[in-house]
Amino acid sequence: MNIIDILTASLTLFAVIDMPGNIPLIIRLRKEYGEIQSIKSTCIAAFIMISFLFFGNFLFTLLGIELFHFALAGSFLIIYFGIKMVLGLESKSPNQKISSATIFPIAFPLIAGPGTLSTLIALNSEISKLELVLAILINCIVIYIFLKSATWIQRKIGLTGIIIIERIFGIILIAIGMKLLLKSLILSINFALATVN
Repeated sequence: MNIIDILTASLTLFAVIDMPGNIPLIIRLRKEYGEIQSIKSTCIAAFIMISFLFFGNFLFTLLGIELFHFALAGSFLIIYFGIKMVLGLESKSPNQKISSATIFPIAFPLIAGPGTLSTLIALNSEISKLELVLAILINCIVIYIFLKSATWIQRKIGLTGIIIIERIFGIILIAIGMKLLLKSLILSINFALATVN
């Protein structure tokens, strides 16, 4: 078990999930739909992430997709999310009538969304599943704390503080995405050459 890999995976997931940047949205959802069940949101998100980590490859086999193909796509998404964070760009979500925000959109897709799932598969190309599960659990603890204390955190750190944190993690995310992109490209080229030969 490699502590550096666990730390890298934890920071990458934290940056992709972007709980500091989602604090204003969480507060707004709480005002619109009432109290969010933090533990339920966290557990459902963890279940989705761990399930995809272990069974995602089986799905790829059925579809005839290699792991590095998904890792390559995931690296582009990681870079995209990093650029969004650095530039402060926001995604526009369609207005939907929901009775509670606990499962949708908090657990999915806010926490365990396409970006997070793509990142997990991309990271799994160089980090073991056990280390990634630990990284997921570490993030779930952080997610729970953010969900429970979103209002308090925003009041203490302030909007400027949240923006600064988001920008820093955006830069880290771009660097990690570039690393994964280069590795995935090398694997893709080697696979193509082996296929030709």
